[in-house]
Amino acid sequence: MTDDSGTDDDADASGPAVRGDRFSGGPARGFLSSLAADAAIFEADLAVDRAHTVMLAEQGIVDDAVAGEILAALDDVEAAGHGELPDGEDVHEAIETAVIERVGPDGGRMHTARSRNDEVATCIRYRLREDVLAVAAATLTLREALATVASDHVETIMPGYTHLQPAQPTTVAHYLLSYEGAVARDTSRLLDAYDRVNRSPLGAAAFAGTTFDVDRDRTAELLGFDGIVRNSMDAASSRDFLAEAATAAATLATTLSGLAEDLILFANKGYLELSDDYASTSSIMPQKKNPDTLELTRGVAGDAIGEATGTLSLLKGLPRAYNRDLQRAHASVFEIANDVREATEIAAGAVATADWNEATLAEAAGEGFSTATGVADLLATAGLPFRTAHEVVADAAATIDDGDDPGTAATKVDAAARTVLGESLFEHVSRDDVERVLDPAASVASRDSAGGPAPDAVTKTIAAAKRRHEDDAAALASRRETLAAAAEELDDEVRRRV
Repeated sequence: MTDDSGTDDDADASGPAVRGDRFSGGPARGFLSSLAADAAIFEADLAVDRAHTVMLAEQGIVDDAVAGEILAALDDVEAAGHGELPDGEDVHEAIETAVIERVGPDGGRMHTARSRNDEVATCIRYRLREDVLAVAAATLTLREALATVASDHVETIMPGYTHLQPAQPTTVAHYLLSYEGAVARDTSRLLDAYDRVNRSPLGAAAFAGTTFDVDRDRTAELLGFDGIVRNSMDAASSRDFLAEAATAAATLATTLSGLAEDLILFANKGYLELSDDYASTSSIMPQKKNPDTLELTRGVAGDAIGEATGTLSLLKGLPRAYNRDLQRAHASVFEIANDVREATEIAAGAVATADWNEATLAEAAGEGFSTATGVADLLATAGLPFRTAHEVVADAAATIDDGDDPGTAATKVDAAARTVLGESLFEHVSRDDVERVLDPAASVASRDSAGGPAPDAVTKTIAAAKRRHEDDAAALASRRETLAAAAEELDDEVRRRV
């Protein structure tokens, strides 16, 4: 992708811009080349070339006329496309060679005060920031779906699990909001990562800066960066922003994997039915409805975790400043960002279109004596030590069947109390209160602590989620508006000179 090359004003128009005759052939040329993979940063490189050329003209380092010829040639290169570039080690050399072919030796002046080291670092950041924002936008779509469906199921009772065992009844809304909160943190991580990605290395040259009177802040402004990476060695060599973006994507993918796994299990139990748009059938068994999209969503997490680990492994122990290992650091991060974005959008669609089976959920909500904790809490409220109450209810659990109604279950708990306490349960609490907490819906309604599943508590959580969504959507829009304004300014500066 890059090397330590600096200024090359006298490049030969008949050969590669960087290598010339020396190092131009040999069995390792193909191994060194990243030109095919560099299609991902073709547009980014053209933008960086334009901003750098405009700055060189503004600083009087390159004549306006020459700058205009270079910028016109870049337009021509863009129109031709990446596939029409001449051979080269990478897209940077190929574009420069293509410009020289069109302009002559003066085309090489576009590389004045620049190395491919700072150039590629800038191109990667320029491209990656768009990917990070795209993933962040997908999280907003998923959060909206989760909150919207939650609003429709504030009172839809469902079983809650720990260790995949019936634990306590909850609601569909409370369940979905648990993922909304997790994905909201993923949004925050991505926006934070963006802010560190969006710093310009351009002007750092190979790593030790340049003797030319460049304006690094100006190129940063033209490219929409929030500022520069100040230390030139850090600017040219650091790729921690890649690791951070990959890790943020992997963390989101892990969240998605959990959601996907839950929905797959719920579909298996008949708690919900996925839309046909997010399922498929068997090639041989026509009755099957398979949650294939969710299985693939779950699978993306493995790829994303592998990419985050691979990026960190590649960066581990590299000496300052530039090393060719870095050529392999970024292309797969772009790919995994796209995969995670797509998986997030698929998860959003699956959530938004799934049909929750309320009757089946309500029937399952009380299975496994899931209201036991409510009885123990009631006894503790009445003055029994919680551990004593826990012992009473645990003794009763062995006798209570899933089909027992609250009245039958209350009688069985009373029998356990007589064994453990030597007295009736109803010496401490009323039968009506016991039967009430044994009912899953009443049990849920009683759990009204902040963030709990009670309808009032869930309604407040939904309102907070919507406010947070609005704030994050505005933050995302602001960042995109800044990039669009910078792109417009750069285009205006280019058009003035061409």
